[in-house]
Amino acid sequence: VLLQQIARGAPVDVLASADEATMDQAVQGGHVDPATRQVFARNALWVIVPPDSALPLTSLQSLAQPAVTRVAIGNPDSVPVGRYARAALQSAALWTAVRPKAITTQNVRQSLDYVARGEVDAGFVYATDAQAMPGRVKRAFQVPVSAGITYPLAVASHSSRAAEAKRFVSFVQSAAGQAILRRHGFSSP
Repeated sequence: VLLQQIARGAPVDVLASADEATMDQAVQGGHVDPATRQVFARNALWVIVPPDSALPLTSLQSLAQPAVTRVAIGNPDSVPVGRYARAALQSAALWTAVRPKAITTQNVRQSLDYVARGEVDAGFVYATDAQAMPGRVKRAFQVPVSAGITYPLAVASHSSRAAEAKRFVSFVQSAAGQAILRRHGFSSP
């Protein structure tokens, strides 16, 4: 969504993305300075369940069991967490079994909310989001992701404050910036 806004002229100084594909599109569209592109954090993909869930979910295969009827998955066509979830399920040859159970969400926070309210049996979220609702969701298992989840950032090509944007990117990469990210559950690049 942010990339679409940038393409329409939204005033942005730095683009940070939850996946490389979105940043690739930003580079190809000329929306960011490719020389400033850097990975600033890593994350992990988890399946979470409501805190009172008794379902024995320990792996992707367990999502195919008949007792699991609704799984929150970010829209794979527009949401990075959904692309990661679909790729993991496809890699495990489970996409066709789980897809009919999918409740497609607009973002990872919506998946988190659905699980917290017990509207779904499970949901795919980032580790950082799973820790944002302690006591309201429970981590079931970490999902294997072949390429890893990296977060790139870059200075916008049409930034009106390019010098400040570059300083911000440097801060995010600094020890102090990385310490802030670690406190929120991210891993260093």
